[in-house]
Amino acid sequence: MKSTRVFILTLLAMIAFASNSLLCRAALKQTTVDAATFTFVRVFSGAAALWLIVKMRHASGLTDNRHIRGNWLSALALFAYTAAFSFAYVDLSAGTGALLLFGAVQATTILWGLHTGERLDAIQIVGFIVAVTGLVVLVFPGLSAPPLIGSILMLGAGVAWGIYSLRGKREENPGSVTAGNFVRAVPFAAVVSIVSVRWLHVDLAGVG
Repeated sequence: MKSTRVFILTLLAMIAFASNSLLCRAALKQTTVDAATFTFVRVFSGAAALWLIVKMRHASGLTDNRHIRGNWLSALALFAYTAAFSFAYVDLSAGTGALLLFGAVQATTILWGLHTGERLDAIQIVGFIVAVTGLVVLVFPGLSAPPLIGSILMLGAGVAWGIYSLRGKREENPGSVTAGNFVRAVPFAAVVSIVSVRWLHVDLAGVG
């Protein structure tokens, strides 16, 4: 039963990841919103929504926890993911970006597991080999190679998300912790928006 639940949750997470890539790519390529503004809106709206959910759950008696938690290191990793992800999709296609992101996340988490002494089973070994091979083939210089800067940014986004996932692996209150991390990530996103104000372009279709 537990393995089935993990499989279903993992599948849902992968579908959400892919959908996120499609929606973000569409917003950044089919509208004129700039990547910095898009990043800030994503982080701020996520923080507001999650904060409200935590408060509503406490008010309805579903949980005794009324405070948001989280920490600054996880918030920094979350921000790094969202910012690199947004700027990468200015140049990359949705499919290429998703493949780079998935591969980098998987490689990061598996390498950390090896570093901490975890032993990989056969499926994990195959997954790691496929992920690394796919990344090498995808970014290898050639006629079909994706833009270098966009690829580096997306790989960085994958590493950041891998770090964020590893840091939150054993949290007892994931909703509260996630809300706190999003709230703490808002100042980082605001700084990027201020630094990038020269290229500011708000498009309601892109942030709606």
